[in-house]
Amino acid sequence: MAQLKGIAIVTQAAVARSGEKYLTPQGFTAVRDGIKAVPGVARPPTRLPPWLKARAPLGEGFRHTRALVKEHRLATVCEEAKCPNIGECWNAGTATLMLMGAVCTRACRFCAVDTGNPHGWLDAAEPDNAARTVELLGLRYVVLTSVDRDDLADGGAAHYAACVRAIKARNPATAVEALTPDFRGDERAIATVVDSGIEVFAQNIETVERLTHPVRDPRAGYQQTLAVLRYAKAHRAALLTKSSLMLGLGESDAEISATLADLRAAGVDILTLGQYLRPTLNHLPVERFVTPAQFDCYRAAALAAGFLECVSGPLVRSSYRAEQALKRNNAGLDNRALAG
Repeated sequence: MAQLKGIAIVTQAAVARSGEKYLTPQGFTAVRDGIKAVPGVARPPTRLPPWLKARAPLGEGFRHTRALVKEHRLATVCEEAKCPNIGECWNAGTATLMLMGAVCTRACRFCAVDTGNPHGWLDAAEPDNAARTVELLGLRYVVLTSVDRDDLADGGAAHYAACVRAIKARNPATAVEALTPDFRGDERAIATVVDSGIEVFAQNIETVERLTHPVRDPRAGYQQTLAVLRYAKAHRAALLTKSSLMLGLGESDAEISATLADLRAAGVDILTLGQYLRPTLNHLPVERFVTPAQFDCYRAAALAAGFLECVSGPLVRSSYRAEQALKRNNAGLDNRALAG
């Protein structure tokens, strides 16, 4: 078994455990689930409240979507980030495609996506594969996200835009939401994606300013995300912009209110609010579980602050039921039923 800086490298990703390094098929090393295991610092697992129970990922729709994703060598944030809604979404024939591979150059302490340095690797067939998958799934709305690619000069913006154009060429009636990296604040990279034909541009603030570090990677930033969102709206005023906030990391109500005000000042139209769930014991612990009733209160505060819509609930993620965001009904969620 090879060693890198004293850490064993597993040669097959399938057998690497959380926190271990492994060798990818492309020949670079990555850390499974994004955060290295540190003995003796993890808290024991926390018992989940009853309103955080998600359906098991079963069913014909789930199997069909998984088969298409694997056939076309695509990564999905549904799998890589251990999303609790994967069963519901894949059974409905929807998926959030994750571009530029499954290895991120950053290591945020809330995120279970593998981390490493891809050294410029990109799949040249990905734009065509993504377009064909959207066609086969019959999607009228698709969310594209991606890992951060700080190893690329433009952060991967040109590749991202190529995927959007390929999807639009093959599926002209399909609306595209781009949940992008921050591109290190590079306005040219942001404009490249904004001008590619998307309907919605999203960049996640993730948490309140005080908790940005250590929650997010040091290369990410609260003000940097606000600047990205502000520039996207200024560059194309008719574009819908969107962001997302995780709750349960230790934020106060006053800090949430301040974040909502900052996002509105940056021109953000749509907001999602969801419960942070610890993906592995190597990640940040949950500080509190927000009740369904509290999520309704936060949604009301966001609407009062001027957002066109705020999708808010315990299992909400940034791309959850994204195509329903402008129906003004919390994407069909009933938090009162969850509490019961």
